[in-house]
Amino acid sequence: MLAITAALAVLLPLAACTPDPAGPAPEPADDGRPRSGTVRVLASSELADMEPLLEEARKATGITVRPTWTGTLDAVERLASGKADGAFDAVWLSSNDYLRLNPEAARRVTSETPLMTSPVALGVRPATVRRLGWDPERVSWAQVHRAVADGKLTYGMTDPRRSNSGFSALISVASGLSGAQAALTDADVRAANPKLKEFFAGQRLTSGSSGWLATAYTRRSTVDALINYESVLLSLARDTDAGTSTDPAETPADTDADTESRTGRDTRTGTDLTVIRPRDGVVTADYPLSTLTDATPEAKDAVRALTEHFRSPAVQREITERTLRRPVVASTRPAEPLSPEPRRELPFPGSRSVADGLLSAYEHQLRRPSRTVYVLDTSGSMKGKRLEQLKSALTGLTGDFRQREEVTLLPFGSAVKRVRTHTVDPADPAAGPAAIRADTAALTAEGNTAIYSSLAAAYDHLGPDTDSAFTSIVLMTDGENTAGRSAADFTSFYRSLPPARQVTPVFPVVFGDSDRSELDRIAALTGGRLFDGTKEHGPGSLEGAFEEIRGYQ
Repeated sequence: MLAITAALAVLLPLAACTPDPAGPAPEPADDGRPRSGTVRVLASSELADMEPLLEEARKATGITVRPTWTGTLDAVERLASGKADGAFDAVWLSSNDYLRLNPEAARRVTSETPLMTSPVALGVRPATVRRLGWDPERVSWAQVHRAVADGKLTYGMTDPRRSNSGFSALISVASGLSGAQAALTDADVRAANPKLKEFFAGQRLTSGSSGWLATAYTRRSTVDALINYESVLLSLARDTDAGTSTDPAETPADTDADTESRTGRDTRTGTDLTVIRPRDGVVTADYPLSTLTDATPEAKDAVRALTEHFRSPAVQREITERTLRRPVVASTRPAEPLSPEPRRELPFPGSRSVADGLLSAYEHQLRRPSRTVYVLDTSGSMKGKRLEQLKSALTGLTGDFRQREEVTLLPFGSAVKRVRTHTVDPADPAAGPAAIRADTAALTAEGNTAIYSSLAAAYDHLGPDTDSAFTSIVLMTDGENTAGRSAADFTSFYRSLPPARQVTPVFPVVFGDSDRSELDRIAALTGGRLFDGTKEHGPGSLEGAFEEIRGYQ
């Protein structure tokens, strides 16, 4: 009774923020400043599926949550650098494990409360499970590694530097293959490096976010499996249309009731993934809502009220049913597809040097290299400030290129102006970026805008070899197509490509006066994603868009 009274004491002063029944007042522009009844939250992008529940929380408590979506590791760096100071009241990440390893970020958090959980898991096509002879309840990371090393299994995973699901997967795999009995050490990582290199050779799909990885898998169907959060994999299964499958090797007769019972298959909607939690352990996200130290007293009270709301049994039930994450309140049963059997929880690395060393090894040694063509509008409309913004964004990006990465600059106007390719050689990692900066500085603006002819030239440049590297095309334009091939011409060209070449996505960037709908159609056609570069600085700027795309290369 005392707990309920205390919660009401927090909620009642905030009830004045509830909209008037006669009709809501006009919503003020979101200028990012503190506002009574509003909590500004720096949140992991994968939590965007909680937006309907945030709206229900507003109706129940009178508190409006204003999220800023970002990658988990990017959020930690933002906190540590002080860039988040005064801009947010709370942070809501997939996990605070990496945050705790950064003293500057950790000291900015005053409290944290987990709201739900979801372990890393492996989603595998049922036909592949049968082909490999696996019992889903007994699969280990060693078995997964063996299948990958033998060329029998390919998979997709998010970028560990941008997405916590990828980082958690990296730790889970490294722990499983090193045989570590406690938190990973540098020696464990070194010992596991040969196996890790074999393992990541099987990665054929990458992404900067868990949600887009699932979308890309559904669209392309080019891999046998996904490593992602259990909730994402089960949601993908649940959302598949009844009686359909994206696995061309599977027919309705291939699926049996035994597999359905073991994998949590929702027989009402169908699925094409068997969800496996390796028996030797996984890392689990617990989604803590954390108050920042410099939040106002009112904001701290609002965060406490939101925490009470989301941990109430009724809301916990709604969370698990809607998102297929696991409840943290013992009295709430997990949603039906969630397996009740416990799994070993793997410890997070005990030091930042181990975590950062593992990330660096993945970036520069373990993963497949990247091949990217930057198709850059340098038509006459780019003269002046716009061209300077482009040069600044590209120059800033050169410090982020990975070893073994191949970068091609393809500037265009009325036609392709030139094609220059550079590789970041591990023997001389500074030479490639220096050459890219020199080519960038030499860019000039003139001519019309041949978008589609230039995209076709980018596909021709990449050629048929899409298996040895993560290939992608980045398109930046500030206008509409005015020369060369038409949209219809490019669509015919793209659809005439062999399937192995069609898997290369185009990531268009909206900039200047470019036609968003036109660029969105290019992204949809090629399986890419549209990015916003229209703002002057920070997230949503051209520089920010180029940086965000890095997670998809």
